Amino acid sequence: MAGYTGTREDHLRRLRRIEGQVRGLQRMVDEDKYCIDILTQVSAANRALQAFALELLEEHMAHCVAEAITKGGGEADAKIKEASDAVARLVRS
Repeated sequence: MAGYTGTREDHLRRLRRIEGQVRGLQRMVDEDKYCIDILTQVSAANRALQAFALELLEEHMAHCVAEAITKGGGEADAKIKEASDAVARLVRS
């Protein structure tokens, strides 16, 4: 079971909102809107994706990583490394 199973619908709703933001960006470009206005909306979409990613990471750590640590051994080490790699990717993006 995924760590986000309990909040799946909330995540889907949030992603649909972000999808709407991206479609809005396409519309703005299609309508030749002012560059700075488009960039402002790009920034908002990026922030929304980052917030989603952080929430998902938090749930992953609270569920999947915590469960692996309870079991111990190699699985715990692998899950910790996996989470650390995910954090590194988020920081670089």
